[in-house]
Amino acid sequence: MAKAKSKKFTNNGDRETIRKAPTGIQGLDEITEGGFPQGRPTLICGSAGCGKTLMAMEFLVRGASEFNEPGVFFAFEESPEELTENVRSLGFDLKELEHQRKLYLEYVHIEPSEMEETGEYDLEGLFIRLGYAIDSIGAKRVVLDTIEMLFGGLSNQALLRAELRRLFRWLKDRGVTAVITGERGDGTLTRQGLEEYVSDCVILLDHRVVDQVSTRRLRIVKYRGTTHGTNEYPFLIDENGIDVLPVTSLRLDHESSNERISTGVAELDSMLEGGVYRGSTVLISGTAGTGKSSLSAHFANASAQTGERCLYLAFEESPSQIRRNMLSIGVDLGKWEKKGLLKFVAARPVLTGLEGHLASIHKQVREFDPSLLIIDPISDLSAVGTERDAKAMMVRLIDFLKTKQITAVLVNLNGGGGSYEETDIGISSIIDTWIYLRDIESGGERNRGLYVLKARGTAHSNQIREFLITRNGIELRPAYIGPEGVLTGSARLTQESKDRAASVAREQEAQRQKRELERRRKALEIQMESLRSELELAAHEERIIHGEETARQGELVADQDAMARSRKVINTGTNGKGKGKQR
Repeated sequence: MAKAKSKKFTNNGDRETIRKAPTGIQGLDEITEGGFPQGRPTLICGSAGCGKTLMAMEFLVRGASEFNEPGVFFAFEESPEELTENVRSLGFDLKELEHQRKLYLEYVHIEPSEMEETGEYDLEGLFIRLGYAIDSIGAKRVVLDTIEMLFGGLSNQALLRAELRRLFRWLKDRGVTAVITGERGDGTLTRQGLEEYVSDCVILLDHRVVDQVSTRRLRIVKYRGTTHGTNEYPFLIDENGIDVLPVTSLRLDHESSNERISTGVAELDSMLEGGVYRGSTVLISGTAGTGKSSLSAHFANASAQTGERCLYLAFEESPSQIRRNMLSIGVDLGKWEKKGLLKFVAARPVLTGLEGHLASIHKQVREFDPSLLIIDPISDLSAVGTERDAKAMMVRLIDFLKTKQITAVLVNLNGGGGSYEETDIGISSIIDTWIYLRDIESGGERNRGLYVLKARGTAHSNQIREFLITRNGIELRPAYIGPEGVLTGSARLTQESKDRAASVAREQEAQRQKRELERRRKALEIQMESLRSELELAAHEERIIHGEETARQGELVADQDAMARSRKVINTGTNGKGKGKQR
């Protein structure tokens, strides 16, 4: 295994910060800009059940298994057997690490009543045992869990503070990266109120419940010698340990793609000049029953057809129900699940808080690596927190997806009583493409209509198209305008029938006029043929008359020549100018 390397992170130009030991905990290294301070103590404090022991244990386990830094865990409340059993469900095999001499577990039992009886107390015995443990495996990391047990029976505050300082100094002198856990006090970060001052890094964990929904949060209270995230960050404890959600995507420096991806509906692609941009955010909104989920399923189907993965988060229906419903309209999502191109994650929004959902989505995205993410519907998130909190959560999620170039399809259920062209959690301003589905009531019917309310960077269609859900999927009919506006359903069929009848009548009238023109043309042709025959006859007669006249002229000339010869008259001269001679 590769030897662990300490990290140096720079800020403020080329200025170097302190060396850091990576924790290996997803997200935590990001907000600490590298991990815990190497060779210095870090305090992890919080109330019961917030995850202090688990975070400290994961710091050791990941250090031993990923960074080749053996660790020592001194527990003052739980035995090694209890610790081993508790973290087994998270995939941490402490026995194996102990066998490899990468982990040393020690349980130190302290009885507060004994400290009260003697009246004297120091940590020399602890230093001896801790030093032996560190030397036996060459430990680089140490965890003390929890520190209150060391001083639980002491009333002498001066002695307590002196020993605390000596403990932290001893850890620094040994050069180990130490993590000390502590219970939160009344108005202080810890019960003694001193640990946070002598620690180089202080991390506060919080497990709060609001409206019966629990959320875990983390905040870095202080970190000497380096910059760090200062906000509250949600984190999860699941089968893989701790997962901290950083907020590093709010800088709006992500790249934008010019590539288009299909919506799964050819007519809608045409309305959007070829589809939506990859990495953009698409909002599908409308009232109940307008076909929002059906349209989002077409997005998923189109993505899988190109061999790309889609992550489908459902808050209202089970995967089985979604598969059945979509199969009825010709969209087989089950086959894409079997091929590993589609993954459903279905749960009620109240399963966890908004931050919990956000952290869970981050985790799912990292594990599944999708190109398309569908959330159906986002409006249910308003039931978990306030509108402001839900909007903040969605803004962070959208920015995160944009940094990953993941196309997001968000479904929003519009309620009654307000403007339909808005969302319950107020994210319309950060949406790239907004597809609005609506009911069109006419002629005693309710039919579906679709139009593109917004499409950044696209000269989209402004038509309202009739939206049909058929056995072969979604169809968009061309806009049909009647005397009273856009027609749908039976009104459209009736108008189409009238238009067809009118078209037939126009065609018949055109044919009648064509026949009449043909009759007149033929009559004129006959008349023209008659006139042509008369013209030819007149020309023939003219030729005959001309021939007869020519013949008569020829006979006359011949008679004149004969008469002249009989009279022996000879005409001579040049060009008719000379006078003739008579012989």
